[in-house]
Amino acid sequence: VKSGFAKFETFPIWNLELNHPVNVAYEAATADIGDYNLVDPYHLKAYGVKAINYNRDVENFAIMLKIIEMLVPDDPMAAIKSPTDMGVNMAKEGIVDDGVVREAARQEIVRRHFRYNREFVEGETTYATLERMEQIMAKVGVTPQDRSVVLPAREAAEDARRRRAEGKGYRGIYSGAAIEIYDDSGAFAMIQGKNSPLLHAESAVLLNASKTLAGIQDEVEVISGTVIRSMMRLKKSMGVNSLPLDVKEVLDALAASAVSDENARRCMNALELLKGCEMHSTHLMESGDEIPLKQLGLNITTDAKLSFPNHFNNNAA
Repeated sequence: VKSGFAKFETFPIWNLELNHPVNVAYEAATADIGDYNLVDPYHLKAYGVKAINYNRDVENFAIMLKIIEMLVPDDPMAAIKSPTDMGVNMAKEGIVDDGVVREAARQEIVRRHFRYNREFVEGETTYATLERMEQIMAKVGVTPQDRSVVLPAREAAEDARRRRAEGKGYRGIYSGAAIEIYDDSGAFAMIQGKNSPLLHAESAVLLNASKTLAGIQDEVEVISGTVIRSMMRLKKSMGVNSLPLDVKEVLDALAASAVSDENARRCMNALELLKGCEMHSTHLMESGDEIPLKQLGLNITTDAKLSFPNHFNNNAA
C-alpha cells in the first residue's frame, strides 16, 4: 500500500507568532523535558514563510525522511518539504477573540509554574525546570501572583496565624485556601478558608463557597458541630493522627446532613456550580482533599508548603 505520513499536531500553532502566549504555553507544558519553539528552517527555505514548530520536530525531520526513503523505494514523502508540512492544524482559525485566548494562555502558564513547583517539592522534577519556568513566565510578563486566587489564599493563611489565640490553625500549622466563584449573573466573589482544629483549609473554603452560592449566611451551620466532633472521635479511635476533617469527610457529612436539613441540601446542590472555578491552597494537599476537589471540577493549584509546625515552615507570601 502506497502511503505517506501526517500527524495532528495542536501545539505549537504553526501560524501564530513565535512568542504568542498560546505557543509559549506549549513550552510551559513541556518545561520538564526542555522543549522550545522556533521558526521551522525547512519551511522557511522551501516556501519563504515563517512557520512555528518545536525543536524535536525540526531536529528529527531529516532522520525521519531518511528512514522512510530507505524503507520505501517510491518515496511517499517527496512532496514533504518541512516538519510543518506533516502537521494538520487549523487551530488558529478557531480563535475568535485573541485577547481572551492570550489571557487564558497566560493563566495556564502560571498554573504550570505551580504544578512544577509541587513536583519539585515531591521530588518529581528538577530545579532546572523551575528556572526554565521563570524564564517562560517572564517571556509573557506574568508572575505567580497574577493568578487571582493566590494572594487571597496566602492572606487566609496569614490571618489564621494572627488569630491563633482564637483557635485558628492546627498544631502550629496555618494554611489557607481561596476559590473564585461566579453566580448566575456572572458576578464573581473571592471566598477564603483557613484551617482549624475542626477543618482543613480546603474543607473550610469549600463549605464557605457552597454556602455563598446557595445564599446561606456565613453564621448558619450546615454541618452541626456535634457531627464534626463525632467524626473526629471516630478518627481518633482508629488511630488517625490528624483529626480535622478533609474535603472527602466534609462532603460525606454534608450529604448525610442533607437528608434532614434544608440548608445542607441547598449547599450540596450548589456544589455543581463550582465546576470550572479556580482554587489555590497554601499547603500540599492530602488525597482526601485533592481527589474530591478535582472530581468537583475545580482548577486547583498549590504553594505546596509542607505541613510542619510554624518554626519549620514560613507561611508568609
